[in-house]
Amino acid sequence: MLRELGVQNFWPVTADEAEARPVVVAPGEPVAPTVSAEPAMAGSAGPVAHGTRPASALAPAAPPSPAMGRPPKADPEARGQAPRVLPSVSAEALALGPRPVGVEAMDWPALREAVSGCQACGLCHSRRQTVFGVGHPQAHWMLVGEAPGEQEDRHGEPFVGRAGQLLDRMLTAVGLTRAEAPPEEQVFIANVIKCRPPGNRNPQPEEVAQCEPFLLRQVALVQPRLIVAMGRFAVQSLLKTAEPIGKLRGRVHDFQGVPLVVTYHPAYLLRNPADKALAWDDLCLAREVLSDASSHRGMDSGT
Repeated sequence: MLRELGVQNFWPVTADEAEARPVVVAPGEPVAPTVSAEPAMAGSAGPVAHGTRPASALAPAAPPSPAMGRPPKADPEARGQAPRVLPSVSAEALALGPRPVGVEAMDWPALREAVSGCQACGLCHSRRQTVFGVGHPQAHWMLVGEAPGEQEDRHGEPFVGRAGQLLDRMLTAVGLTRAEAPPEEQVFIANVIKCRPPGNRNPQPEEVAQCEPFLLRQVALVQPRLIVAMGRFAVQSLLKTAEPIGKLRGRVHDFQGVPLVVTYHPAYLLRNPADKALAWDDLCLAREVLSDASSHRGMDSGT
């Protein structure tokens, strides 16, 4: 039913978004240093400059969106950009600092204090403050972003700025909020990385490894009924895969027994507003997954 309402009724294209145009690179065409259409940093104040990217052939056309009746289009993640492979973590990399100890037994106050005082990697030297996460501690929905950007580093909260405003509209469209509300309506939002990488660069594998216990403990404490991974880096980190989002979205994955749905990062959607329809389909899928799970839970309890 939600799909029939139409994405543009909820996420109208703003003036800023109308000025943004997706970058389409022809196969074999070299790519000059440019601005990424999907910044790796969650909710950063502006796009992130990257160096030269290898060009690649466009992926096979995706099926049309059932909600919008849109024609097939190339995978947005393959627009002149090869999939990013997450390299393995070496023993030398992990030697940068001790991994957090005892995180798996921490309660919320202890976990927040451990994140705030963490010095396990070099990111502690450049951060203003850590970005722990916000939301209901027993929320049914848990959203996982990538890493803090400049505004997150200033405010200590994930998804701040234009990307955060779009995320709020996305949540409202499916009856959710980050404001105080019952657990079935309020989300919990966390990032893979709790400190801003300098210059909004991508986190290094060793930094992800050091921070991973914090996110795992947050998932264990929240006990969400559904996880939504937003953005390529968050998706690849959680699912341990190098596959692009375009090949992972549209189906339900598993993260330690919790259903996980993949979608695009709001910062990417700001640069590619036409792909809001795809993200809308992803949220509708997530809603359906949670609704089905609730129905089965009610049947199991005899209600």
